[in-house]
Amino acid sequence: MSSEAGLGLEASAEARAARYREVVAAVRSLLGGEDDWIAGLATVVAELHGAFAYFDWTGCYRLVKPDLLVIGPYQGGHGCLRIEVSRGVCGAAVRARATQLVPDVALFADHIACSTLTRSEIVVPIVTPAGRILGVLDVDSNALAAFGEVDREHLEEVCRILGEQFATTDRL
Repeated sequence: MSSEAGLGLEASAEARAARYREVVAAVRSLLGGEDDWIAGLATVVAELHGAFAYFDWTGCYRLVKPDLLVIGPYQGGHGCLRIEVSRGVCGAAVRARATQLVPDVALFADHIACSTLTRSEIVVPIVTPAGRILGVLDVDSNALAAFGEVDREHLEEVCRILGEQFATTDRL
């Protein structure tokens, strides 16, 4: 997958869904038998970041304490190193235990600007089958309203795979 150019914002919902199906298949194959949480996150982030040109920052934050997310593998410019669960879009995803789709970060009252270029964001919690939150997948775009329901649906599938794969491994 990484040899292909990333799909752009102009792509149709059908083209995005098709690319996501390729990514999900690649993720399942690449993670087969992997038991290292960081290696798994790094692999997923690399696969996603290379697949979509509008993913300007793609990364994971690991829930290391009930109230603290710490940066994990990412691609793009520097990210925030630590995020309190009480703050920001990432914290909202943990608190709500639900995907946060933010078409314009300037309108999200508690957005944490790790990059001044970010215009829209999607954050998906990574949850085990037993309901324990392991962290979040955070994708930022420098374009307004870059993410939609196709992105939500497929990124949630990727996070389900991560939650199942790493439910019982040492995550820190």
